[in-house]
Amino acid sequence: MKAKTQQIIQRISILLTSVWLIAIACSSASICAAQQPTHPSWLNPSGMTVETRFNPPQGFTRKNYNDPYADYMRKLPMLPDGSPVLLYTGELKQIQTNHVGVLDIDVGNRDLQQCSDAAQRIRTDFLFQTQQFDKIKYHYVNGMEFSWNMYRQGYRPVREDRKTVMVKNGKASSSQESFRNYQNALFMYAGVSSIMKESPVISISDMRPGDAIAGVGHLIIILDVVENQAGEKMFLLAQSYIPAQQIEVLKNPYSDSPWYDAKLLNTCPFITPEWQYDCPGPKIYRLL
Repeated sequence: MKAKTQQIIQRISILLTSVWLIAIACSSASICAAQQPTHPSWLNPSGMTVETRFNPPQGFTRKNYNDPYADYMRKLPMLPDGSPVLLYTGELKQIQTNHVGVLDIDVGNRDLQQCSDAAQRIRTDFLFQTQQFDKIKYHYVNGMEFSWNMYRQGYRPVREDRKTVMVKNGKASSSQESFRNYQNALFMYAGVSSIMKESPVISISDMRPGDAIAGVGHLIIILDVVENQAGEKMFLLAQSYIPAQQIEVLKNPYSDSPWYDAKLLNTCPFITPEWQYDCPGPKIYRLL
């Protein structure tokens, strides 16, 4: 009787031990499952700048170009992951399925900061912040040069005899508010065609963050560039659109990753979520 009781106790002990081990295994599996990332490898949802939000593809790294503007592009602030794209009116953009992120840069309250304007906004912001005022001069579509140095002295664009000329009829000011007014006046009369005329064309091998791809009708910002040891490049694209909207980081129709293979620029048509560059395809430009 005693021996039988001991056998029963032993069996119960083994059973309890098995249940305990199973519970630990299930708990560990649950914890491990919970710790598995639910986002793609290219995305760091907690990153709040371009370089911390978007991880390079495997085998690619961010090259140091010894270029302050390339560094500036990579440090541009991002809105929280999952943010929608808003129009200048504050309304939602109708299409919300083409972006993987939104830059934390205001779009203003007028329908001005469209595609090429967004590229000039970022470039002129950088030049203003680094006090490179002599470089802030661009051309209107009609060919007239429009410089910040003249604007801050009180000169304003005026139509005279079917031409646009600069007339000193405004208040001289070098304030941030005055500079935003200059940018708005630039966005109003400059465009894709004027940027293409005044900006040098860049090869794929020389492409870096802050350049742009452009063709008839649309300009898209090259937000970041990564390279592998063979010198092959991949890049991120960002755009504003019509009507003016927040600057969105674009998805890649060719891949689940937003990083575009630079070799695609040698093919045509070159396709982005909202624009197709037909043959001969877009060129790469470096904004002055």
